[in-house]
Amino acid sequence: MDSKFLKPYSPIDTESKIYAIWEESGYFNPDNLPHDRQESFSIVLPPPNVTGTLHMGSALMLAIQDTVIRYKRMRGKRALWIPGTDSAAIATQSKVEKEIQKAEGKNRHDLGREELLNRVNTFVEENKSAILAQIRGFGASVDWSRYAYTMDDKRYSAVMEAFVRMYEAGLIYRGHRIVNWDPKGQTTISDDEIVYTEEKTALYYLKYGPFTIATARPETKFGDKYVVMHPSDARYAEYKHGQQLKLEWINGPITATVIKDEAIDMEFGTGVMTITPWHDLTDFDIAERHKLDKEQIIDKYGKLLPVAQDFAGMKIAEAREKIVEKLRSKGLLVREESYTHNVATAERTGGRIEPQIMQQWFIDVNKPIEKRGGKSLKELMRAPLEKGEISIIPEHFDKTYYHWIDNLRDWCISRQIWFGHRIPVWYKGDEIYVGTSAPQGDGWEQDPDVLDTWFSSALWTFSTLGWPEESQDLKLYHPTALLETGYDILFFWVARMIMMSAFHLDQIPFKTVYLHGLVRDKDGQKISKSLGNNIDPREMSARYGTDAVRMALIIGQAAGTDSRISEDKIKGYKNFANKVWNIARFVLDKERGGELKADLVDEFDAMAKDATADMEDYRFYIAAEKIYHYVWHRFADEILEESKGEEKGQIKPEYSATLYYILENSLKLLHPFMPFITEEIWSCLSPKDLLMVEPWPVESDK
Repeated sequence: MDSKFLKPYSPIDTESKIYAIWEESGYFNPDNLPHDRQESFSIVLPPPNVTGTLHMGSALMLAIQDTVIRYKRMRGKRALWIPGTDSAAIATQSKVEKEIQKAEGKNRHDLGREELLNRVNTFVEENKSAILAQIRGFGASVDWSRYAYTMDDKRYSAVMEAFVRMYEAGLIYRGHRIVNWDPKGQTTISDDEIVYTEEKTALYYLKYGPFTIATARPETKFGDKYVVMHPSDARYAEYKHGQQLKLEWINGPITATVIKDEAIDMEFGTGVMTITPWHDLTDFDIAERHKLDKEQIIDKYGKLLPVAQDFAGMKIAEAREKIVEKLRSKGLLVREESYTHNVATAERTGGRIEPQIMQQWFIDVNKPIEKRGGKSLKELMRAPLEKGEISIIPEHFDKTYYHWIDNLRDWCISRQIWFGHRIPVWYKGDEIYVGTSAPQGDGWEQDPDVLDTWFSSALWTFSTLGWPEESQDLKLYHPTALLETGYDILFFWVARMIMMSAFHLDQIPFKTVYLHGLVRDKDGQKISKSLGNNIDPREMSARYGTDAVRMALIIGQAAGTDSRISEDKIKGYKNFANKVWNIARFVLDKERGGELKADLVDEFDAMAKDATADMEDYRFYIAAEKIYHYVWHRFADEILEESKGEEKGQIKPEYSATLYYILENSLKLLHPFMPFITEEIWSCLSPKDLLMVEPWPVESDK
């Protein structure tokens, strides 16, 4: 028996050594895998923030994807897992700007664009290695030779090419539409960068001519000149669409126009409302449908404009009570009620989102595309699921996906920051030039905006494989086999990847989407530092071993459902790792020989076949639990006990070969889940090659 088994298993002494052996073998790169492998299996890693840290959600993602790729590698596939990181432009620039402001008292305009970008890039390079080290530390068998960064030269080139092609197809346009505006960060932001916080406020009922309207935002009402009601609301049947009424309002008499529209919720308030099309998405849609005027009330800094008269120049927070007091003094305040609603705030700055109509760059999702048979991007996004070319696990997310597609609006892709993929558009007077590089001649100025980071991420499955070049990787590995990610970004990322792949390649980007849920604490609460329940996967790995953390994350994590993690759960799988180590110590201390016991071999093979079927159907959590129970409760508790002879340290001769058979094949089954300890034990069993490239013990029925 190897001398290492004289001591208990030590993850700290083992894991970095084992990972170095894996890297040195070159087997993370499918080009170097042994044996002839015809069928490819590829995954792209959802790129973590380049300046981020590993948390339990990202640890779960790595655990699931590494389990899949190790399993497929052992099944004889050309298994490729492409690693990468994301610039996370808004978050990264925000961090750097805060540091500069704190240390130097300067903002980005004091530094200028070039100097700020130099500072950001330096910051990125200094921090990039941290997240990559954490990915390595978690045992991820990614092909580091194919590592990609969303802002590297190849990806930058792909993004520019994608923009130009979509612009030339008439899908990208510049226009005035309502967007999410962050007055604090001074940029548009995407829906996924919004955090909704519950706010208790007052709901004000105001007299608007013969009507009573309800609003939580009286500061937006200065320009309201349309009163909207549902056409089926019997309470307002006497009023006709287009009818005009003269009435007294905040700053004097106005003429209001009646609008009948089915978007009105008859159950909210009094069932009638005025609209502020410039500052509300629903109101904007109503105004678009009926071709109504739109007037700006609040500027991009969150201050009231001259239309507010006495309140012009005031910030909303200081103006609201004064406006309410004026309404009260004019007899227009009917009553107040306490009201709780969700307020949209910017994730990075904490600023309250103020919807604004602004000139921005958009992708048209409804325009027919000639080279795609006249189908729109919306239709291209629906088709793969309808045809069964892409399957989502779990299936019930299909309905959610279709609902989102049906309600999809044009995508605002421009951002008013400096770090990111700069929009490849140049202006000279009334001339405009769009291209992958700057135009010739003097006098051209490039658009100052950058692209939404989701634009580059939406190209991820094929930009990482060499597109727009016709690379060998693109032919071999695209479409990718699996996209594994959290259900919370089904729309922001998954749907947009389907969109981009359909337009640029006329292909699906992946065949299967596996959605994992959130990782919560033992009581089912969201894990966060502010709640004091944060469980750091790095700390847990150092204390109990990475294999224990991986098993604790996977077992109990059904697709699409939230799961619970606790230190006690992780500790339990540390005990299991010790059990596996002690099993190996016991077996390796015995001579190998004799015949296999057919009944025990058949029993093991049946369990292995059952677990394999679960693996094939992406039921990893069930497969892991079956293997765990067999190894601990059947193999360790029963078979090993049955094998012991009358003399201490001896086993019955008829068990010798069988114990080795079960141990070796149990290690193979466990390897995708617990790669470090299984590889370490395997090194004492077989000097031929690494466990990570050993054949899976049974064939599947698929």
